Amino acid sequence: MPVMPARIVHIGIERGWAEVNALVSDPRRMPEWASGLASGLTQDGEDWVADGGAIGEVRVRFAAPNDLGVMDHVVTMPDGTEVHNALRVTPNGDGAEVSFVLLKRLDMDDAAFAADAAHVTKDLQALKALLEG
Repeated sequence: MPVMPARIVHIGIERGWAEVNALVSDPRRMPEWASGLASGLTQDGEDWVADGGAIGEVRVRFAAPNDLGVMDHVVTMPDGTEVHNALRVTPNGDGAEVSFVLLKRLDMDDAAFAADAAHVTKDLQALKALLEG
């Protein structure tokens, strides 16, 4: 498989790194800001399960809990396709920078990639509003 084009979507949050990391690293809180998981996540062993709407049930496996701000996760689609997502919380002064590395999958055209980036941007803005509001 070739190296896929990537886009880093990020946002600065005026809240202490530890608070941002605690919220971002809790899968139970993701529906509060990650609209793709608005229906919520249910834990099933090491995985979390979400209703993917029209595409069906998706499984999410997160990186092991850590104190480094790493919340990478693999989303397994109903057809078995795995989508690897890199989500990080990095200290930034008295606040934090939250970044998401978005990869352009082989089945995506430029418009779909741009729409995906806009969706991630909207989610990170919702996270910022939640933490700063």
